[in-house]
Amino acid sequence: MAMFPGKRRRGFGRRKVCRFCAEPNLVADYKDPQLLKYFVTERGKIIPRRISGNCARHQRRVALAIKRARMVALIPFTVTGK
Repeated sequence: MAMFPGKRRRGFGRRKVCRFCAEPNLVADYKDPQLLKYFVTERGKIIPRRISGNCARHQRRVALAIKRARMVALIPFTVTGK
């Protein structure tokens, strides 16, 4: 970092915890769109696990539940409008 004296490295914040591992009775189910909306952006994209903090196993289950909820029209594929 000698080349840029005004720059500092950012430290990482607190490690995110998987919500589903922390609460064993919480299940990623396609019939619960309120829970699944937390893992979808306003444009309709699935939030990656490095941002959401899910473990790999639960991220796969969340993604599958979101895709199933989209097929049953509980969650929109994309936003409407321009």
